[in-house]
Amino acid sequence: MKKKILVTGGAGFLGSHLCERLLNEGHDVVCLDNYFTGQKQNVVHLLKNPYFEIIRHDVTTPFFIEVDEIFNLACPASPIHYQYNPIKTMKTSVMGAINMLGLAKRIKAKVLQASTSEVYGDPKIHPQTESYWGNVNPIGERACYDEGKRAAETLFVNYHKQNNVRIKIIRIFNTYGPRMHPNDGRVVSNFIVQALKGENISIYGDGNQTRSFCYVDDLIDGMIRMMNSRDSFTGPVNIGNPGEFTIRELAEKVIQLTNSSSKIIYQPLPSDDPMQRKPDITLAQKELGWEPKIHLEEGLIKTIEFFKSVI
Repeated sequence: MKKKILVTGGAGFLGSHLCERLLNEGHDVVCLDNYFTGQKQNVVHLLKNPYFEIIRHDVTTPFFIEVDEIFNLACPASPIHYQYNPIKTMKTSVMGAINMLGLAKRIKAKVLQASTSEVYGDPKIHPQTESYWGNVNPIGERACYDEGKRAAETLFVNYHKQNNVRIKIIRIFNTYGPRMHPNDGRVVSNFIVQALKGENISIYGDGNQTRSFCYVDDLIDGMIRMMNSRDSFTGPVNIGNPGEFTIRELAEKVIQLTNSSSKIIYQPLPSDDPMQRKPDITLAQKELGWEPKIHLEEGLIKTIEFFKSVI
């Protein structure tokens, strides 16, 4: 069935892949973006599709439209971008959630919140399950993002309980792939850009901190499965790849795959940087029949090809 779908943050890294996938599935897609971190070039190839439109708009102000579903992805998601204007980041998460929930309530649309593994903070349990409440510093450098996303989850749950809004919450773990911003400060893009330029690869801390890396196509598949799941399953649900790698292992793999002459150098660890990240995806497997298919090396090769074309 053809649905009309609104994607906020639709010109961003994840949003552009989601718009593309929804169009390929035959839906009518409206992409909303203020281009704070999203880029027109991410979606310009979709403009020739008559069922795609872009609207420049900031989710911190109300928006009116008739749609069947809303994917709320609008928010800067890399530390460099969300710390650049922390008040704006917090407003985007909180006001954006309020505005999209208000819209969903009025037009009786289903709405999905792209939350984050950052709601777990620097976790005391490993791997992280959805029942874990997290360990977040509310006044730290990263709090504008972590607490903004936590507040948005609260709003979603309360709109569901109080106003019967049909909601879905996913918690996204580290995702990588083509169309990542070259200067977003995320570890995968940082390492690939440095390796391709033959620069030193900067590891913050001793490199023993771990991350789990999910390829974008797998993530989008999980997101769409969540939107299409039974209404009584609201989440939150972890979407990420449980394969766990140290940051040093990632750097070594990138150097190997790019045949780079780069050397690894070590720099001080930023404050509140979590030491471990690994999703427990038992719930996603049970409720959505979802698990990632693309291994790190395969995904890195595709991502490196993209970065070769843009730098």
